[in-house]
Amino acid sequence: MNASRPLAVECIGVSKTFALPHDTRSNLRDYFKHPFKQSEVEQNRVLDGVDLSTYEGEFFGIVGPNGSGKSTLLKIIAGIYRQTSGVVRVFGKLSPFIELGVGFHLELNARDNVRINGTLLGLSQRQIDDRFPEILAFAELERFVDQKLKNYSTGMQLRLAYSIAIQAPFEILLLDEVFAVGDESFQEKCQETFAGMRAERKTVVLVSHDLDWIGRYCDRALLLRGGVVQETGPARDVVELYLEQERAALAPEVPIS
Repeated sequence: MNASRPLAVECIGVSKTFALPHDTRSNLRDYFKHPFKQSEVEQNRVLDGVDLSTYEGEFFGIVGPNGSGKSTLLKIIAGIYRQTSGVVRVFGKLSPFIELGVGFHLELNARDNVRINGTLLGLSQRQIDDRFPEILAFAELERFVDQKLKNYSTGMQLRLAYSIAIQAPFEILLLDEVFAVGDESFQEKCQETFAGMRAERKTVVLVSHDLDWIGRYCDRALLLRGGVVQETGPARDVVELYLEQERAALAPEVPIS
C-alpha cells in the first residue's frame, strides 16, 4: 500500500483502560454496617499505545486472539468508546457495522427497522424508499419484511444489518466479525460488495477470526496481542505470523534431558 495516498484512519498511541469494581460487601447487612465503604477498583488496560494508519481505498485487517482488544479498537475508531489516551483521526464518513443488533428494535418489523437504521446512518427518507427493495433483496428477507425482529434468526438479523450498512453513504466501513454467522450464499454476496467497494476506493477496516478472509481481501493487517501491536504489514505475512505464534503456543513442551 502506497503511504502517499490520503489517510483514512489514524491512531497514535491509543490506550484504553476500563475500571473493574470489586465490592467486598456480600449481603445487605454489610451495606448497612459499612455504608461509606469504597469498592476496590481494578484497572484493566485493554489497549496499550496502539499505532494504526489506513489509507484511502485500503482494506485493512485486525487480527488477534480473544481479548486482545480488536473490537475495543474498532469501537474507539467509531466513536462508541473514548480512548483513555492517544489520538484518533478519521478522514471521511464512517459506516460502522460493529455489534449485531445494535440499533435494532426487536419488537418492530424489518420494514420499520430499515427506516430507523437508514435514517441513523444518514439516508434521507427518499433514499430509504428508493433502496428499500434492494436492501430486502440482498438480505433475502422479502417474505419476512413484516415479521418482528425478535423472531429472526441471528443470521437473518446479520444479513439485514449488513444490507443497511452498505447502503449508507460512507467512505470508511468498519466491520466486526460480519461473516461469523453468514452462510455460503451470504459470503458470496459480501465478496461481490467488496469488489464494488474496492472499485469505488472505499476504505474497509475488518476485524475477523476468519484468517482466510483477512489474507484474501485485506491489503495490510495488524496483529494485536494483549492490547499491544505485535506486527503491522502485508496481510498474508501478518496472518502467517499469527498462525506461527498460535502453533508455538499449542506445541507441547519437550523436557530437557
